[in-house]
Amino acid sequence: MEKNSKIFVAGHRGMVGSAIVRKLQNEGYTNIVTRSSAEVDLRIQKSVADFFVRETPEYVFVAAAKVGGILANNTYRAEFLYDNLMIESNVIHAAYAYGVKKLLFLGSSCIYPKLAPQPLKEEHLLTGTLESTNEPYAIAKITGIKLTEAYRDQYGCNFISAMPANLYGQGDNYHLQNSHVLPALIRKFHEAKTSKATAVEIWGTGTPLREFMYVDDLADASLFLMQRFDEKLFINVGTGEEVTIKQLASMIKNIVGYEGEIRFDTNKPDGTPRKLMDSSRLHALGWKHKYSLEQGIHMAYSHFLNEIK
Repeated sequence: MEKNSKIFVAGHRGMVGSAIVRKLQNEGYTNIVTRSSAEVDLRIQKSVADFFVRETPEYVFVAAAKVGGILANNTYRAEFLYDNLMIESNVIHAAYAYGVKKLLFLGSSCIYPKLAPQPLKEEHLLTGTLESTNEPYAIAKITGIKLTEAYRDQYGCNFISAMPANLYGQGDNYHLQNSHVLPALIRKFHEAKTSKATAVEIWGTGTPLREFMYVDDLADASLFLMQRFDEKLFINVGTGEEVTIKQLASMIKNIVGYEGEIRFDTNKPDGTPRKLMDSSRLHALGWKHKYSLEQGIHMAYSHFLNEIK
């Protein structure tokens, strides 16, 4: 990509899309195209086609998606499947139809089977049953991967896909009911601190292992891949590092400055014992994440405090 190349970031208002825009701007890219869902509804084929005809982007980052936590995924199963299928199908097809030079589709680690071997390797895709609660979302993301592969096979398009680890950071959702574990814990400890609660209760034993990556690291990896990666097989994007939920809770407690007790409700489920991405292919290309988990949580908490002012 040249500094003046026309680049469309689909989903620029989301946590991932906004991080990609920040990264491109910081690197001196001057021709970034963005549209809100009110301006261009990516679920509607004609809306997307008309946009591509008008703007003729050369490069596309597909960060647009309907996203949510376990509760939202399980409750709005039809919406998560339909909306995401429409978004990715319309954008990927338009990118082919209107001559986009390169496209990066961003997926999710939930594409892997529930009981896949750990750490999760790219070849584990479609080798087992998905986690039932987010199956519609996972199927949509798998379809996005297969679309990039199919358009590459049939039409020779330089379309690639990347699957990030659990993300957090600026622009995250901190709702206690429908956010992911790390932002939910930030909010839970902050509210316990401000209300002077004596204890914070966390579901499960605290033993499950999870991998977390700051969203600006994904943005950096996305630009890296757009510049240097051209393979058909999608690629994992992670840190290769993991912590227990107990360690995570303790770290967030200290960063927030909460002085009470942490209690684990062992009558509640733990979920998957371990979820770690194998990012060795990406690391072999020379990319490595910049922010440690502690650094990232400090930054995320700072953004959270600004949001609630």
